[in-house]
Amino acid sequence: MIFIVNTEAAIHKDGKWLIIERSKKEEHAGGMLSLIGGKVDHEGNASDILERTVKREVFEEVGIIVKDQLHYVHSTSFVTDKGAHVVDVVFLAELDSGEAFPKSPDEVEAVMWLTYEEILEHPNSPSFLKNSITKAEQLKRKIF
Repeated sequence: MIFIVNTEAAIHKDGKWLIIERSKKEEHAGGMLSLIGGKVDHEGNASDILERTVKREVFEEVGIIVKDQLHYVHSTSFVTDKGAHVVDVVFLAELDSGEAFPKSPDEVEAVMWLTYEEILEHPNSPSFLKNSITKAEQLKRKIF
């Protein structure tokens, strides 16, 4: 079985997390809140492919640059509505520069900076986001 590999960034700044509302056009979890991320491209022999994918996807989707130092949070797997098997890897990241905006409207409906509690209480927060943000919050407290 072939897996799609997806990466996501849990980006924090001033006690808040950068969260997107996924476009309703998206195949998986359209209209729901999410971390920013996307699929790993085929590159042949490459190093730091997950880290470069995170940085590329963040810039493509919301127009910001994250700091080079990324911290592994956790990995999960899921099956999309169309039956694709996905391995998802989440990294903790810090904002380096830029102002987040919905740069890719086909993927991102809106961007927002929310506290940990606001994410947990939001009606459009799926369980996988709550799980990832809880693990990212715990790691952030250890590191920063």
